[in-house]
Amino acid sequence: MRPHGKTKLGFYPLPVAEAERLRNCLAFPLEFSALDPCVGDGVAFAHLLEGTQARRYGIEIDSHRAEQAASLGIDTLHANTSDVRCPAETLSLLYLNPPYDFETGQTNNQRLELVFLQHTYRWLKPGGVLVFVIPQPQLRPCAKMLSEHFTDLVVYRLTEPASVQYQQVAVLGVRRKRHQHIQDSALLECVRWLEMLATKADLEALGETPTSRYEIPDSGPIVLTNAGIPLDAVEDLLPESSAYRQASRVLLTKQRDVRGRPLTPLHGGHVGLLCTAGMLNGVFGEGKDRHIAHWRSVKFTDHWEEQEEDGTKILHDRERFSHELTLVFADGETQILTHEKKDSP
Repeated sequence: MRPHGKTKLGFYPLPVAEAERLRNCLAFPLEFSALDPCVGDGVAFAHLLEGTQARRYGIEIDSHRAEQAASLGIDTLHANTSDVRCPAETLSLLYLNPPYDFETGQTNNQRLELVFLQHTYRWLKPGGVLVFVIPQPQLRPCAKMLSEHFTDLVVYRLTEPASVQYQQVAVLGVRRKRHQHIQDSALLECVRWLEMLATKADLEALGETPTSRYEIPDSGPIVLTNAGIPLDAVEDLLPESSAYRQASRVLLTKQRDVRGRPLTPLHGGHVGLLCTAGMLNGVFGEGKDRHIAHWRSVKFTDHWEEQEEDGTKILHDRERFSHELTLVFADGETQILTHEKKDSP
């Protein structure tokens, strides 16, 4: 995954306004089960099902976002979706907004939009509704699977600024029933239609009053099973293992604890040396001003040029060291302070 995507763990949330418009496309029964396999913080999924009696299930790989989703009343499983098992044909609604990237492997790396669709569509019961949010160009790799297993397909262009940035479209469809076999000619025609929409510039935008409305069928409760390794539990138990304690002596250097009172008052140079040596790192402040401070020395290079009387240009480079302070505040705000004045906040 690209660096920006890695920092977000593939999290590209659907704007709330788009979730509310998608809700207008759906007709909800009194009782049913819905799943978001990439639930994130749960905000979009909660707005999609607002006002319904749905049993809400979610899967999220990030522990912090899993807690956020659970706080919204979503039965959230902290796991990797590829490691989760669900009984086939049990869900009424599948809302899928997967990571927008490629797999990372030695060979045959597919788009993650297709990988997530292949893994989760079987959980949707015949007649169940799929809401699939992906970048528009990724309609092409997903076209065959959508055509084979879904009918009444419709594609809407999303218009919120964040959706436009990632070229998001919403694909809605109904899971085919077992006896509904599609002929090869009709399948090929549907695939070509979706591939054409992958590059179409004037797709129909999702509005407040959509042209299609999907009836969601009834369904009972489900059970999600995580077949993978519980990474958080392993991480908590790791420091207690004998192998980790032996390896940590070699791999992790223990920071020296320096204590005592100076013989004379410290001036600026002394404080600077102590800071850049890491002896004044730590947690400081109270309340909203509580923060972690970390100092280090950084090498800077200054460039300037001089011009001689004969027109000759002489380029100069000068290297010097200065201090850099990184601050992380309790509310998540971060700052990096250097000797240089910033042009903008």
